[in-house]
Amino acid sequence: MKAAVYFGKNDVRLEEVPEPACGPGQLRVRIEACAVCGSDLKTFQSGNPRMKPPMTMGHEFSGRLDAVGRGVRGFAVGERVVMATSVSCGECFYCRKGWSNLCANLKPMGFFFPGGMAEFLVIPELAVRNGHVVKVPAPTGEGALAPEHAALAEPVSCAVNCAELCGIGEGDSVVVVGAGPMGLMNLFVAREFGARKLILAQRPGKRLEHARAFDCGRLVDTDAEDLRQVVLEETGGLGADCVIVAAPSAAAQAEAPGLVRKRGTVCLFASLPVGSNLLSMDSRTIHYGEIRVVGASDSTARQVQKALAILAKPGFPKEKLVSHQLGLRDFARAFQMMLDRDGLRIVLRP
Repeated sequence: MKAAVYFGKNDVRLEEVPEPACGPGQLRVRIEACAVCGSDLKTFQSGNPRMKPPMTMGHEFSGRLDAVGRGVRGFAVGERVVMATSVSCGECFYCRKGWSNLCANLKPMGFFFPGGMAEFLVIPELAVRNGHVVKVPAPTGEGALAPEHAALAEPVSCAVNCAELCGIGEGDSVVVVGAGPMGLMNLFVAREFGARKLILAQRPGKRLEHARAFDCGRLVDTDAEDLRQVVLEETGGLGADCVIVAAPSAAAQAEAPGLVRKRGTVCLFASLPVGSNLLSMDSRTIHYGEIRVVGASDSTARQVQKALAILAKPGFPKEKLVSHQLGLRDFARAFQMMLDRDGLRIVLRP
């Protein structure tokens, strides 16, 4: 079968590799769609010490079960599935707490186990046993999810995790800084959680132009407008209930506590590069305003299920979020398009 295989920094190749066999306790998936994620690009550009090449890339995938291993119950050939793709051990402190996304022994698909940029993928027994496989509902008509949209379940579930951590609820005001694919997903997931005042901030460039195609609420060009003043104007001088920093910017993270109201929440959704990950925040603003600053990382299978339900809603702009679909053999073009910001989520089809 064909697969996009990582061999090292700036070295990913389309290879002919053996089709994986489905062993006991495992599931084999015929891949229908696999999106390219920002972490795939970082691995391509900078390498990844967690990966032992050669490794098939891709963790934002959807497909149909092609084989069910001996001993597996509750799954049948032909069913559509996605995954909570960071496979947990099921035994550590965090897993026992139900925080599988924070597992001390995470083994992500596409990094530790072969991923979805291929024609077939085997879901390891550990993932099946620990509940990481999620069935795609099979409604007919308006609620049916196309494969390319089902592949968004993983990134949308990360935005669900963020919204839950922030406690976003009915009538809230939410600011998202960064209009890349994950910023947009966070914005629209916040809307599904009940947020009614939405502000999206972005510097000039392609991402700002892409965002103009969406109903983003108030879209702020941060070079042309003072973001803090806009937030205060839009919230009656209070500040936002929640600010989600979805851009890997130390300046944006440092600015965020000044954008929320007292007892508001700041979420550092995007991480900073290793070596540039320290920042300064106004501790007095945080202290006297009783502001919560939280991180958000990955998601659980329950949140993937919630993401599928959100994606099935007609008002969620999944068609616009998937800006391009290319064949697997065009993976290098997809990587370059994302590096050049010539699109949002780009999906590869085997």
